[in-house]
Amino acid sequence: MDIRTILLIILAAMVALGLVLFQYYFKVKRRDKLGFVLSFLRFLALFGTLLILVNPKFTKREFSVEKPDLILLADNSSSIETSDGATEMAQIINEIEENGQLAERFNISKYNFGAGLTDSDSLTFSERNTDITTALSTVDHLFAQQTGAIVLLTDGNQTLGQDYEFYKGRQNLPVYPVAIGDTTRYEDLGIDRVNFNKYTFLKNKYPIEVHVSYYGGSEVATRLNVLANGKTVYTENLKFSKSQNSKVVHIQLTAESIGLKNIRLALTSLREERNTANNTRDIAVEVIDEKTNIGIIYSILHPDLGALKKALESNGQRSVTFLKPSSKSMELKDLDLLILYQPNTAFQDIYKYVDNTKIGTFTITGPKTDWRFLNKAQHNFTKNNYNQAEEISPILNSGFSIFSISDFSISDFPPLESNLGEITFQKDYEVLLGQQIRGTDLNQPLLAIYGEESGSDRGRGAVLFGENIWKWRMQTFRNDQNFKNFDAFLGKLVLYLTTTKPKSRLILDYEPIYDGSNNAKITATYFDGAFVFDPNANLVLNLKGRDNGTSKEIPMLLQRDYFEADLTDLPAGGYDFTVSVKNENLSKSGSFTISDFDVEQQFPSTNYKKLQRLATGTQGGLYFPSEITTMLQKLNGDERFVPLQRSRENVVSLIDFRILLGIIVAALSTEWFIRKFNGLI
Repeated sequence: MDIRTILLIILAAMVALGLVLFQYYFKVKRRDKLGFVLSFLRFLALFGTLLILVNPKFTKREFSVEKPDLILLADNSSSIETSDGATEMAQIINEIEENGQLAERFNISKYNFGAGLTDSDSLTFSERNTDITTALSTVDHLFAQQTGAIVLLTDGNQTLGQDYEFYKGRQNLPVYPVAIGDTTRYEDLGIDRVNFNKYTFLKNKYPIEVHVSYYGGSEVATRLNVLANGKTVYTENLKFSKSQNSKVVHIQLTAESIGLKNIRLALTSLREERNTANNTRDIAVEVIDEKTNIGIIYSILHPDLGALKKALESNGQRSVTFLKPSSKSMELKDLDLLILYQPNTAFQDIYKYVDNTKIGTFTITGPKTDWRFLNKAQHNFTKNNYNQAEEISPILNSGFSIFSISDFSISDFPPLESNLGEITFQKDYEVLLGQQIRGTDLNQPLLAIYGEESGSDRGRGAVLFGENIWKWRMQTFRNDQNFKNFDAFLGKLVLYLTTTKPKSRLILDYEPIYDGSNNAKITATYFDGAFVFDPNANLVLNLKGRDNGTSKEIPMLLQRDYFEADLTDLPAGGYDFTVSVKNENLSKSGSFTISDFDVEQQFPSTNYKKLQRLATGTQGGLYFPSEITTMLQKLNGDERFVPLQRSRENVVSLIDFRILLGIIVAALSTEWFIRKFNGLI
């Protein structure tokens, strides 16, 4: 409490005393005990009132010591155990935890990481991927307001995310990598990448492109063996040296029979080679005997045509041919589907062919479509064209039931260009995408499926009321860095239009081949008897391994508008499965293969050079397990990591206003009562 407040309190006491003396003793000759009591009560009331005005405060200063943070980031990937680094890492963590001087100087926190960051003390070395950049940036975010250092225990081999070599964190959180594992660079052969098509056709040749690399300083020779279902189908001798350390091998194999072909590519090992896990790679190719032939009929040039061809032929089971409306029936007879792009009067013969053959069609309309002709040429839908061009955005119909759209996203899809007009269907139809303009739902279809089978009319069709679909494919690439979202959706649409099977209430979506179990999932969409998605259904997946004897019953979990079974814990091998709906006589079966591939096993030694560049870029330092004592001395002596003493002022009022007001009221009330009782008022 400062001197000014003390003087004000003394002054308040003097003022209160002065007023009491003036009121009770200046002209009053009475000096009895009653007068003293009354004057004391009056003094309490006056002094309390003045004390409230002064409001004296007491300032309490608290001191605390804030330690910097020391974050231990331990690599929990399987490559650590493979490189015999697990023991080293355990010893380093134990040495850091038992260092008393370090514990006094730092607040120590421990995290493990693989594909992501986890707050755990146990190291299992079971992670199948490593993302060092994500681990560093997450820690940087968690300790954004603190000063400290990161001790990164890793072999420096990353399989996911951005290159950590270029990571730039905050200057007050430098990184001190510790290179775990064997840093000796041994001679090593490896298959870096294999490019191939997952599907091929019977009696066709299918290509396989193999990228092979060598690390070492001598001249070596090896043999590449290719085995299909255990039988050798190709061999090639390869030579490498320090200057010629990589080769691309092009292989052509013939699809002799239908079915899934498990193909193993293997390099013979070098005499002194320590890491042979990257000498083999397993892939699978499915041989089929059918190919969908699609014809795109057009009379105007447009970027949509190229986008459609690229998207459809991304799957080797489909072949696309461009045709003019003047094409004869002989040119159309081998086609399974016709894509009619912005029809006009030139399409007269094409529509006659469609009527006669009942072939499936996908009609794409736009501002250049001749709607007067199109409304007469076919009897599936009509449109009152207002000749007013507008940009129309899509709305996804989550209740669409004809085929699964669970993995299709229209996020950030740009609008298509079309003319406004009222659309009427003459057949049963279902809307897949609706229309909206500037956020307003027009209650009109943008993409619709029509023409369910009835009697002899077996033609199925779809119609898109807008051009510039190429922009959707480009947006898919911007979103995901690949075209899979758009291409897979278009593939499902084409598959439905070209099949003669009736609509199913249970639709499965899965890959026949998975590279490792990281992304192994099976999704299912189930509809009730009215073909409405049923989120309350109970779906169960029964799984049986063909090679390893695995047998499981996995309940499928609801994910928004589909069901999903996560198979990431399955070992490599072939599997047969059945998805069934409980309390319904409905099930579907399939099979898939999980290839034996662990990217963490592809690295022969510790990448200490990249760790050195990371340490330099973050103003830290690289250390090896034998230098841990030096690193701890450096951390203990670094002036950037000294504990800080912080002071905190806590201002507390010396009076409780509620109690003081109570005293004032009580003093005045008592004085009034005494005066009243003694007849002084």
